[in-house]
Amino acid sequence: MRNLAELVVDRVRRRPQARFGIAGESTPTRAQAAELALSSLEALQEAGAGYGRRVALIGTTSDSHLTAWLALVLAGAETALVNPDYPDELLAEMLEQLSPDAVVWSGRAHGPPVAPEAVQLDAGGLDQGVLAAALDGTVLADGATTRLDRLADAPGLGRDRFDTAGWMHTSGTTGLPKFCEQTHEYFLRLGRFIADSMCFSDADTVLAPLPMFHINPLGYGVVGGLTGDTEVLGLERFSARGFWPLVRDTGATVLILHAPPVEILKRATSGADAAGHRVSRVFFADPDFLETFGVPLGFSAYGSTEAGGLCHIWVWRRGERPDHPEGMSRYGGRARHEVQWRIDGMAGAGRGGPAGEIEVRADRPGVLFAGYRRAGGLAQPFDDDGWFATGDLGRVDEAGNLVFIERASESIRVKGEFVPIGYLEQCFASVDGVTDVAVWRRNSELVDDEIVLYLVGPSIPAGAIAAVSRQLPPFMRPAAAARLAEIPRDSGVGKVRRRLLDDATVLEWVDLAEAPR
Repeated sequence: MRNLAELVVDRVRRRPQARFGIAGESTPTRAQAAELALSSLEALQEAGAGYGRRVALIGTTSDSHLTAWLALVLAGAETALVNPDYPDELLAEMLEQLSPDAVVWSGRAHGPPVAPEAVQLDAGGLDQGVLAAALDGTVLADGATTRLDRLADAPGLGRDRFDTAGWMHTSGTTGLPKFCEQTHEYFLRLGRFIADSMCFSDADTVLAPLPMFHINPLGYGVVGGLTGDTEVLGLERFSARGFWPLVRDTGATVLILHAPPVEILKRATSGADAAGHRVSRVFFADPDFLETFGVPLGFSAYGSTEAGGLCHIWVWRRGERPDHPEGMSRYGGRARHEVQWRIDGMAGAGRGGPAGEIEVRADRPGVLFAGYRRAGGLAQPFDDDGWFATGDLGRVDEAGNLVFIERASESIRVKGEFVPIGYLEQCFASVDGVTDVAVWRRNSELVDDEIVLYLVGPSIPAGAIAAVSRQLPPFMRPAAAARLAEIPRDSGVGKVRRRLLDDATVLEWVDLAEAPR
């Protein structure tokens, strides 16, 4: 196959009645989802969101969101998947780098256009009733079939394997989130790697309950599931209380998770809650999760949006436990067959070596991301020999496999979302009485972090901080504030030396969860 549209068309023809959408009583079939997507093609093209156009799709997982993604794939558009919880101001800064021709809003109310030069599309504001119907989550009547002759004419079938399929943004941990450019070849090879590694087949139902602007649900769940001819289900919102009943009711056999939901499910549910499920494989292995919920196989891995979506993987059986201190979930394992890797310039085959930065290189085009999309063009952060420095620390174990240690870059992750540190510091720098500010993290009860606001001033203005926090999405709100005499900064460029904040002398602490709001 040359592109994602070919994958979609082939799988719709192969099994039109396989489910593809939000898990529930009225999950659309592939045929129904494709029919809705096909109905919007002409309107998308007329609105400037058709073949070869850059389109930002801003929204969370829903039937309408998946339908919009399908429509853009079939239209041959180049689609950036964007976190809708970011404030409009931050979205506007991000999209300035992308310069989209159109913005499609899926299930999110929005204020002023975040990309003023782009056409703004949503289900409620379009004159074209066909596109509005296609994006509002309407499900066709049972038994409806896709018009295969129209599928054969989908413009997206004309895209080349090395054409841009779209973009996913990075965390923006110390600056503006960057858009990683991904080709059709990138997604097709990732989907094949996942489907083969996890043995997907038409007997499987994949449940990917995370937002589609992450590589896990879209790359592993949707593209991997379509590649393996599975049914593909998503969730609009993850809920521990309703999770296992839904898993049973849908007959899910594969779960695509990551650290926060794994921890939440272990804390909030029991083996009895999960009894009767059919899950045989779960991505993101944890020995206690496998044992508690009776899942036979778990997968750990290493990768990133830049590093091909996934470049290492390992399978664990229930009852196995790692003998290295980093734990099961940080075991990258063996490299993908088309990816080379090394630690700090030393060959990856060296066993038992010291920790260093993980570097990866593809042995053929299209496996890794193409680069970071900037306003001035594509920035390709590869050295002369094609190596990409990931910014992550790892080591080689005695078997010659990768163990991921931690992210070398300064990052904060809350409720599964990476926090844009630079943007957050700008927000709180304007608070009266604050003369200097830095954002850092502390451990939370789960595997994620909590945000700590370090500031310099005569006191901690908890009320004013709370007022700014209320304008931010929940995952970007500080949990505590600490007042220092001075923010530690690099003497040359003035960059905050964040790791020194952990040992700084704190003059005053305020738990913002208990502060007046």
